[in-house]
Amino acid sequence: MNGPHDMGGMRCYGPVVAERDEPLFHGAWEKRALALTVAMGAAGMWTLDRMRFARESLPPVQYLSSTYYEIWLAALETMLVEKGLLAAAELDSGQASSPPVALNRPVADRQGMAAILARGGPVEREASRQPAFASGDRVVTSDTHPAGHTRLPRYARGKPGIIAAVQGCHVFPDSNAAGQGENPQWLYSVAFRAADLFGAGIHEVFLDCFEPYLSSEGT
Repeated sequence: MNGPHDMGGMRCYGPVVAERDEPLFHGAWEKRALALTVAMGAAGMWTLDRMRFARESLPPVQYLSSTYYEIWLAALETMLVEKGLLAAAELDSGQASSPPVALNRPVADRQGMAAILARGGPVEREASRQPAFASGDRVVTSDTHPAGHTRLPRYARGKPGIIAAVQGCHVFPDSNAAGQGENPQWLYSVAFRAADLFGAGIHEVFLDCFEPYLSSEGT
């Protein structure tokens, strides 16, 4: 979707200023926001891609005026209400008033969560067909503006590139975020000229692009 999160290549926002000696967390609440988000993700009530879409879907003013973990917390609240795990009134009151809802998977304890984090969540899947492209192929990205989640940034849409590597077959975020299943797709590392993306620059930019985003150059 075209949302406030997709800021690559946009003007008028000024430079990115890194905080010197930035701490991992700016407050204890940020640790809790991260822990709650990860724990509820492991409970299996939504996918990682659906949670990303929840963050992207925040109102632009709220998104742009929020810190990193404020965005995470707001998205978590959205998903908890959407899945019926709590009511909006409970957020306002800070008091639980609804009966508990069964989770798809039990929330892990400290030891179990450490094991989950160590194991990670691989998204590579077995392919049902051969990749449509190979290294060296010239391609063009799609110039579409989907209503839902996508991993193709605006600045790279409708742009020519060259396949640099085939990265395997992976869960397709666009369908997974919409509740339409994993729909595995081939993923490619694509090299773009900076001048084609931004109108200036002599360097290359490499993006990982799913096969549905690509077509052969000239077609």
